[in-house]
Amino acid sequence: MTQNPERRGSAGMPDSVAPDFVSIRAVKLRHPWRWVIGVVLLLLVALVIIDAAQREAFDWPSVGKYMFDRRVSLAALTTLELTVSSMVIGIVLGIVLAVMRLSPNPILKSISWFYLWIFRGTPVYVQLVFWGLIAVIYNTIDIGIPFQQPWISWETKAALSTFALAIIGLALNEAAYMAEIVRAGLLAVDAGQDEAARALGMTWFQSMRRVIIPQSMRVIIPPTGNEVISMLKTTSLVTAVPFTLDLYTRTRDIAAETFNPIPLLIVASVWYLFFTSILMIGQFFLEKRFARGVGELGRIKIPSSRFAGTAAVSPSLADPDSGDKR
Repeated sequence: MTQNPERRGSAGMPDSVAPDFVSIRAVKLRHPWRWVIGVVLLLLVALVIIDAAQREAFDWPSVGKYMFDRRVSLAALTTLELTVSSMVIGIVLGIVLAVMRLSPNPILKSISWFYLWIFRGTPVYVQLVFWGLIAVIYNTIDIGIPFQQPWISWETKAALSTFALAIIGLALNEAAYMAEIVRAGLLAVDAGQDEAARALGMTWFQSMRRVIIPQSMRVIIPPTGNEVISMLKTTSLVTAVPFTLDLYTRTRDIAAETFNPIPLLIVASVWYLFFTSILMIGQFFLEKRFARGVGELGRIKIPSSRFAGTAAVSPSLADPDSGDKR
C-alpha cells in the first residue's frame, strides 16, 4: 500500500508546520471629539487675538514705538548681563556647596546645610534689600588680621556698585538651589561607576571629569535650564537693591513718564519671552547632547496611508485564542 506524499506549503514546509495566513483590513481609529475640541480651542484663541487687537487700552502703536527704543534695548542687554553673571557665580558656588554636602567631614556638611537653610528659607526680595543696605551695616571693607589695624580698607559704597550688589544677591540665592540640583545629579550616578573608574587607575579628578559628571549632566541640565529662565525673570526684583537699569524697572520708569503703563508692560513681556525662547532652544539641544544612548527606545513610524492597506498576519497573531499555546 503506497502512502501519499506529504503535502507541502508554498514555503516548502509541511502543511502541518507552515502557518496559515489570512488577510485583514486595518482601519485607522477615528477620534472625532479630538478634532471638535481642537477646533473649539482654535476659535477661542482667534477670538482672544481679535479682541486684543481691538482693545484701545493696549495701545499697540505705543508698543511698536517703544519696542526697540534705545533705553529699552540697553535695559534688555543689562538684564542679560545680570542673568549670565549671576548664573555663572551661582553654578560655581553651587558645585562647591554640593561637594561640601556630600563630604564625610561633618563641619563642611553642616556649613553647607546652614547656607542652604538661610538662602532657601528667606525670600530673594528680602535678601536683595539686605544687600542694598550693606553699606549701612558695613561702612568699610577691611582686609587684615582681626582686631588689628587693617592692611587695606575701602568704603563699601565706593567698592560695590548697585550692579555688583544685584549680581551678588542673585548669585548667592541661586547657589543654594544649584547646590541641591548638582547634588541630585551626582547621587543619580551609580556608585559602581566610580569604583570601575578607580579600578582602571583613574584619579578622583579624572573619574569625576570623564565618568561621573558626564553621566550626571543629563540629570543636572533640565532643572538648570529652568533655573536660568527663572533667573532671567528674577532680575526684575533688583529694584530692591535698588538697581534701576534692568528691563522691568526701566520700562516701569518710562511708563511713569508717559502715564501709560500697559503698553510698556507688553514691551517688557515680549523681550522676556524672546530671551526665554532662545534659552529654551539652547536647553533642548543641551539635553539632546547629554542624553545620547539614554533616551527613549526607538519607535517605528508607519505612514498614515498604510493603515488602510491590506496586511497578511498569522491567525495566531490575529486571534489570541488560536495557535499553539505552550
